[in-house]
Amino acid sequence: MSEAPAHIQPHDPALARFSPSGAARLVARATPVDTVGLEERAASLAKRSIKRESKLWALDLAIRCMDLTPLEGSDTPGKIVAMCAKAVRPDPTDPSIPSVAAVCLYPMLVPVAVGQLKGNGVHVASVAGSFPSGLGPLAERVAEVRDVVDMGADEVDIVLDRSAFLGGRYSLAFEEIPACREAAGDAHLKVILETGELGSYDQVRRASVLAMAAGADFIKTSTGKITPGATLPAALCMMEAARDFFHETGRRVGVKVAGGVRQSKQAIQFLVLLHETLGPEWMTPERFRIGASTLLNDVLMQIQKERSGRYQGPDYFTID
Repeated sequence: MSEAPAHIQPHDPALARFSPSGAARLVARATPVDTVGLEERAASLAKRSIKRESKLWALDLAIRCMDLTPLEGSDTPGKIVAMCAKAVRPDPTDPSIPSVAAVCLYPMLVPVAVGQLKGNGVHVASVAGSFPSGLGPLAERVAEVRDVVDMGADEVDIVLDRSAFLGGRYSLAFEEIPACREAAGDAHLKVILETGELGSYDQVRRASVLAMAAGADFIKTSTGKITPGATLPAALCMMEAARDFFHETGRRVGVKVAGGVRQSKQAIQFLVLLHETLGPEWMTPERFRIGASTLLNDVLMQIQKERSGRYQGPDYFTID
């Protein structure tokens, strides 16, 4: 199989050198995962303690890497306006608190977010491609990707066709991603693996390799619509796959964890895994994201606690 050259960057047409059949071979030879070793390493890294200064730095980075993600049927334009204001100024009383990376929402609400966030440095991300199942007709899924970008989305989160992937039809699962990649144009493409449905870490690694070979800018753990969502071992498995993919191709692919990340402690644990596996080059919003709907307030409370020695009440901050 022809390998992607080291100079490849996201959106480079040379990514087409990974043909569907070549991708299938790449997936088939993916390194088997040592389940016991993976889970023990994830548990060990999660227990690592960090000093106060490092914790404050990690909490600041967690905010800068956060995708505020409501994705509820009850989302309204008014709710999105309020959320966008919080995305730009998470704590209006403290200008030292950074903005989040993006707001991620359903397609019909993209224009609302675009209007609110223009010029503020916060990206607009939209789910697309028959989220959360990914099982609509391909033409309709690709059209939805194109539509959200036309409406102003900077980033698009699509879902891997798990039906094709779990059925061993790797070429089909692969081909759908470049179609969405082309429709996304200059927008960043995140491919959701839905690790809780894949059944094993071997499958998580294979899905990661397939999505990266197909041109994903990010691989993402979960939709947040099933349980389990983002787990430490699954995220570590994906990070290791991204590390090995970089060593093999020279292309850096981002990682996004989403689904059930609600506490600052969890966010810091994922950041420790990221640092120890992929290194400082991935400790940036350009290569790491945390998708969450309720995490931000807990991070703000932890920052106040680390600075002052006491917690603020949960009603001190606006509701996400």
